[in-house]
Amino acid sequence: LLLKRLIIIFLKVYKYLNMIKKTIIESIKKHSDVLKSIDQDKIRRASEVIIKRLNNGNKIFWCGNGGSASQANHLSAELVGGMYQKKNKPFQSICLNVDTAFITAWSNDDSFDNIFVRQLEALSDNGDVLVVLSTSGNSSNIVNATKFAQSNNLKVISLTGNDGGDVKNSSDINININSDNTQRIQEMHILLGHIICEITEQSL
Repeated sequence: LLLKRLIIIFLKVYKYLNMIKKTIIESIKKHSDVLKSIDQDKIRRASEVIIKRLNNGNKIFWCGNGGSASQANHLSAELVGGMYQKKNKPFQSICLNVDTAFITAWSNDDSFDNIFVRQLEALSDNGDVLVVLSTSGNSSNIVNATKFAQSNNLKVISLTGNDGGDVKNSSDINININSDNTQRIQEMHILLGHIICEITEQSL
């Protein structure tokens, strides 16, 4: 009986360790496969838009939902704080999804679908840039923000996944990650954002 229990325990541990190994190998492979499909020219173009607009005294706005909201906040902070050269003058960069008081009040009293539009109405100026992150490309508040931005002469850069969704149709530059796996899409988004921020900092 004791031997039987030990065998069962051993098999469970073996199965568990195999699961971990398989998950690690498959995740890294999928990450690598998606990485190879990124359009590098669009990264350059997006960086050039941001550099040009910052040089002109314009602002960069960022927004997303869920994990993409955290990444938008992270990347906006990179431009303000600096990635390497901390003593440089900070860039004008604002993340729209961090104002919890406004977002909860406005979505409760009016609609969650226009939380970013409302803030752009208040804060944006002609020539600013809106960078949106959306794994689906179909979030209503993101789509509405990009449409408002284009209608008000803001440049729109979108980082999306799947097939780009509706957001790709209201973007000046759409960098789409050809994957339906949310984790892989978000991994690419933070990489792209870091590259864009690094190019911007080095150029200015």
